[in-house]
Amino acid sequence: MTTREQARAWLDAYLRAWASNEPDDVRAVFAPEGEMRFEPWTEPVVGHDALVESWLGRRDEPGSWRFEGDVLAVDGDLAFIQGVTRYTNGTTYSNLWVVRLADDGRAASFTEWWMDQSHPS
Repeated sequence: MTTREQARAWLDAYLRAWASNEPDDVRAVFAPEGEMRFEPWTEPVVGHDALVESWLGRRDEPGSWRFEGDVLAVDGDLAFIQGVTRYTNGTTYSNLWVVRLADDGRAASFTEWWMDQSHPS
């Protein structure tokens, strides 16, 4: 059972990895066979090596973004994180992240749901 505090600790680790782009920080966020979907309809990137490679291939440069958000809810081993990411180029995204946490507090799976605020439906 995941607690709000565990989910917040995971979010803090994710934000550290996002800001640093250091491979060890990325590995600290994901379980060894963890999965990440950058969009919910895509196949996941699986495992530390693939996650680090994919992360660094899509990295945001330090200082180019600001994230405001927090844990919205937890249910079992799932954490739901809601936030807004603002980039210095003016792009703003609404985010809903669905994270399944492993027993060690790292993500077993992570799916990003993001909406570009400049393109409302």
